[in-house]
Amino acid sequence: MIDAGSTGSRIHAYKFNYCKSTPTYEYEVFQMIRPGLSSFAKEPEAAAKSLDQLLDLAMKSVPKDMHKCTPVAVKATAGLRFLGQDVADAILHAVKHRLETVYPFPVVKKDGVILLDGAEEGTSFLPLLTRCLTLRSGVYAWITTNYLLDAFNTKGPGYAVLDLGGGSTQIVFEPVPNPSAPVIDGEHKYTLTFGGAQRELYQHSYLGYGLMSARKSTHKLIHFMSTLTAPSSSNITYNPCINFGQKKAIDDVPVDGQSIVMSGADIGSFDACRRVVELVLAKDAVCNVKPCSFNGVYQPSLLDAFAGGKVVLLSYFYDRLSPLKPKEPLTVGTLADLAQKVCAGEASWKKHWGNDAEALSELRDRPEYCLDLTFQHSLLRLGYEFEDSRPVKVEKKISETELGWCLGATMVMLAGDLECRV
Repeated sequence: MIDAGSTGSRIHAYKFNYCKSTPTYEYEVFQMIRPGLSSFAKEPEAAAKSLDQLLDLAMKSVPKDMHKCTPVAVKATAGLRFLGQDVADAILHAVKHRLETVYPFPVVKKDGVILLDGAEEGTSFLPLLTRCLTLRSGVYAWITTNYLLDAFNTKGPGYAVLDLGGGSTQIVFEPVPNPSAPVIDGEHKYTLTFGGAQRELYQHSYLGYGLMSARKSTHKLIHFMSTLTAPSSSNITYNPCINFGQKKAIDDVPVDGQSIVMSGADIGSFDACRRVVELVLAKDAVCNVKPCSFNGVYQPSLLDAFAGGKVVLLSYFYDRLSPLKPKEPLTVGTLADLAQKVCAGEASWKKHWGNDAEALSELRDRPEYCLDLTFQHSLLRLGYEFEDSRPVKVEKKISETELGWCLGATMVMLAGDLECRV
């Protein structure tokens, strides 16, 4: 399974044990490369060739006598969506052609190389999970996480999974049944049956609210506000979401075709940055069907429908929190505490991280660390309305297996009809 994300592509080569009554997952081989397919907007053939490094790893990892019976799929996420349908189609066509002509792995017949547009058609599932209707990448991630944490064999709603990518963010959870406030019907609703137990999930994917997209939106808003309050011919914009005392050239907001410099100078601040990020989240957008999370999107209240439920944060949540080594147990409020320390600049870093070379290096290399952490906390606290005291798990791997949607998608893929290449 190749995950063609907005910032890079990743391969997951999974091994399953077929000697038991149902296929059982054993382990994976994983590798990531940069940049992502979306960086080759005008070069579809180059985009396809960029995956060679990953496929060559699969050639070495899968026993040679199983090459022709090992299916491959490529699923692209938010990055390609932003390029437009025609460009995305050209890239995906080139990828599929290269897979079919250069490599021995059979390409999955149905939806083998596709853009995850947020509404994949239903498919049959493994006996472990029997039938699954209308999956999305967020639901795949929910399956992966709960499968690896063995939540399917315990009572309760399992883990809510919040996956923060570059171009989009997803939330999936199993609301506690409430006859007086049932989950309304719609594309966000999924019914799954596991071993005779039926589960009803809520899922939504917010395109444009991944970390890189949130950065871009925040930069544009800050630059726009600066032109209203202090018009200047200078290409420097003062930005409270840049770490105190740092600056960075930003390409997202070109002025006369040139990048502008955004500076935290003496204004980098968690509180000031949070006020801007809250505007980006559009919490006050019109809510046609209540209750809503943010940007006018219907969502059962997590305070009522998932009170006390366990929460797992994936992808960029892990990437930003891990280098800072926060003390456990982690809560939503941990992100606010870290954001306050990071936004305050180097004097604060040295006070709280001392001589931790890894943490200091990360912070010095990322002037937008303040923005990243502030957005993550606001997404959880304001967007989804988790309390600051809510415990969370921040994970990248479980049992040496990468979390995310790929394992869940692969388990679904394995239920289809597969043929070896002649």
